[in-house]
Amino acid sequence: MRLSDVLSKEPSMKFEQVEGFLRKGLPHGGQQKLDVGVVCRNFYCKNCESELTFSTGEKTKISCVGVTNRSVSIDCVLKCPRCTVTVPIWYLVESKDDISNAIVEVRILKRTEKLPKEVLLSYGKYGSYTELLDKADRAFRDGLGAGAVVYLREIMEGITYQVAQSKGISIVGKNGKKIPFKAALDKVDRECHIIPQEFSSMGYTLFGELSDVVHGKSDEETSLKKYDALRRLVVGILDNVKNNETLIKNSKEILQKIHELGWSDDADLNEENNDE
Repeated sequence: MRLSDVLSKEPSMKFEQVEGFLRKGLPHGGQQKLDVGVVCRNFYCKNCESELTFSTGEKTKISCVGVTNRSVSIDCVLKCPRCTVTVPIWYLVESKDDISNAIVEVRILKRTEKLPKEVLLSYGKYGSYTELLDKADRAFRDGLGAGAVVYLREIMEGITYQVAQSKGISIVGKNGKKIPFKAALDKVDRECHIIPQEFSSMGYTLFGELSDVVHGKSDEETSLKKYDALRRLVVGILDNVKNNETLIKNSKEILQKIHELGWSDDADLNEENNDE
């Protein structure tokens, strides 16, 4: 396996063995150009209206700067295969032992991409929710667990409201005000089964954990540990309703509406606590 194979994957805390990629030890601040194969990432290109594999190109060398004897900073630029759009990416790579060894075990400690307005991290099939999902993923990779989960909750609120509106399910109380979001979710799910089967027995528990983070009842470490499960829940709900293209196309207007309803306001969070 070459270093490009690791750089092309999602960051992981697991070390993977690759061929040595440094010609010699790299001092702090020292620079080398690396020939480690082609780095590839999938992005959604708005210009091409498709998810495509962006890459560094066959003969391109990537930039490497020494940090310690076990870590390096790597920069590269990936290009859309159909148009001229490019995405610069930065990695912090760590090795188990000396990073200049002939065979090394490495992992990506951090990865940051600078996305132009024409590019999204993932499919554009979720409408405006795609950008929120991208923001959640970026916050997670930056170690901001609570911030990442707040984005997931906003998606969950928006799609629940959309389904309610589409199916004529009332989520307004007798006093003309919104009902707490947890009650709205329960009402919509009972009629439309939007929570994935995988979470059928624990969907509301996971929603409660989403709320705990928003309420400040969960620390960053706990939020990061729960992120994968919470994300699967939210993406599962999106997938369950994505066939209704009208919902997805109207997602921008719906997100504006939930802010008008105030589900994300502090007052609503307190209301949910009292309701529970």
